[in-house]
Amino acid sequence: MASISQLFVIVAMLAIFTPTIFATDFIVGDDKGWTINVDYQAWAQGKQFYVGDNLVFNYPVGVHNVLKVNGTGFQECAAPAGTVALTGGKDVINLATPGRKWYICGVSKHCEVGPQKLFITVTPASFAPSPSPTTSAASIRGNGARYGWIIVTVGTILGMLMA
Repeated sequence: MASISQLFVIVAMLAIFTPTIFATDFIVGDDKGWTINVDYQAWAQGKQFYVGDNLVFNYPVGVHNVLKVNGTGFQECAAPAGTVALTGGKDVINLATPGRKWYICGVSKHCEVGPQKLFITVTPASFAPSPSPTTSAASIRGNGARYGWIIVTVGTILGMLMA
């Protein structure tokens, strides 16, 4: 029979590594990348963004940038003073916290005219109920049961340790 400390270590490891293992990289704009004349709200429509996922902004260096702003900055296409622009051309932003997130391009009038701006809502990573056996792995995430199978796995491991 496993000790409580062994059990704690296993549960702690699952809690730490599971969100990282199942994180998704979203290429903003898909094959078009981060540029003008793309409807980024249409691109985000239907996607589920979770804590631990990444947004990847691909664009030619010197042509665009990425600014994280608040709701007002998004509406006005203006970054607050002191906002640092990402300019690397392949900028990865980890979605570390839940909530609303706003991004704009600060070059010229790209935000206003482009409209080169993106608004998303990030959902906390959670242990949702297990899906039915007929649910495909691809649809598990789309239905919000992102980690449901982990509950079954942890239950199985605990059962084996306690036997």
